[in-house]
Amino acid sequence: MSRSPGNTKSKKARAEHIPSSFERIETDPAHHLAGPFRPQTPLGQEFPATPPVDTTRPRSPVVRWSTESQGFWEDIKSLRWVVVPTSSLKILLLVVVLWANWEILAPHVSKNIPNPFAPLIFISHRVPGSPDDDPRYQKGYLDLVFIAYYIVFWSFVRQSFTIYVCRPIAQWFGIRKEAKLDRFGEQGYAVAYFFVMAAWGMRIMSQLPTWWYRTDQFWIDYPHWEMKPELKRYYLMQAAYWCQQLLVLLLGLEKPRKDYNELVAHHFVTIWLVGWSYLINLTYIGNAVYLSMDLPDTLLGLSKLLNYIQWNRTKTAVFAVFIVVWSYFRHWLNWVMLWSVWYEFDLMPETSKRWSPRDGVWMVWWMKYQVFAPIVLLQALNLFWYVLIWRIAYRALFTAGVKATDERSDDEDDGEPDEVDKDE
Repeated sequence: MSRSPGNTKSKKARAEHIPSSFERIETDPAHHLAGPFRPQTPLGQEFPATPPVDTTRPRSPVVRWSTESQGFWEDIKSLRWVVVPTSSLKILLLVVVLWANWEILAPHVSKNIPNPFAPLIFISHRVPGSPDDDPRYQKGYLDLVFIAYYIVFWSFVRQSFTIYVCRPIAQWFGIRKEAKLDRFGEQGYAVAYFFVMAAWGMRIMSQLPTWWYRTDQFWIDYPHWEMKPELKRYYLMQAAYWCQQLLVLLLGLEKPRKDYNELVAHHFVTIWLVGWSYLINLTYIGNAVYLSMDLPDTLLGLSKLLNYIQWNRTKTAVFAVFIVVWSYFRHWLNWVMLWSVWYEFDLMPETSKRWSPRDGVWMVWWMKYQVFAPIVLLQALNLFWYVLIWRIAYRALFTAGVKATDERSDDEDDGEPDEVDKDE
């Protein structure tokens, strides 16, 4: 059977599409992975003097991703509290004050009424009869209230750390462009978050039978529905973080990146993993997936920061370590977990291979694919970025001189001029 010229051209175009996509990403100064590794403008470069502010002109409308408050109630209505730290802090403190008042006043009215604000701040659904010295918790609807409160918490932490910690550090190192200051802040927060959560996740795994990636323990004695309080708190804090990140992207409350679709897909897959594993009592494998993501992301963010401040030798060393760590955690361990889902699924007790949410078991035969699918999708995204990482490393080793010749076009400034006067 002969092939038509149209089909041949179509297949050739598809074959050429993937390399061209990587080329586009590598030259995109706003891409979350490629952009920060491009050569930077020399630190301390002189900028034009700031012109005097014309106070007679009306102020421009606050852009949607600005951190300037438009009033507490207005920030709540417009959901801008996500990026305005003063407004998110007020929400957090309001709940704390209401909780404290209830704790003080309720005993004088009725000692048997539980504090309705406690589930916002503290984990709920303690297993009845579990000992005080080693309590256990199960999941429940009040977990959604806890996640909602800590979405606000992560919004406050993220913006406060970015504005009041990372921005002054970036300015001390001589970074002046507003876009670079924003990106430096985002990466600084990412390094802090992922480092803390990776250390926390490793501590929790060390207390579980799954240490170090003993995958058979994902299934033995399933369901693992009675959680230690630290495991439950860790899981829900992670869920709140990823929900907050997705909220920022979907609402456009932050200056958007050009790789928007990739990031949204990653956040959706992560939230799918978080929610699904928590719902069906697979928190052991969920903790393992979290750890495989957080540790390499710490080194990724650190290498970006080092590139911004132009510590080139240190950046090269960290990036080399990052590639090794990413390869092990994001790929080898990911495939180990996929193998476990496919081949060790049947290690669970026969009594658990049924659909009975009341008993905490959900593992009918087709649930294997519901667990397998999001990990495969996550691995697909990781492989896409892995190819890009190696291309970046190759270009850095063999074409660094060419890249460094045109510093003006290589800045990660999203193609915008320097913002010398925000009030103008």
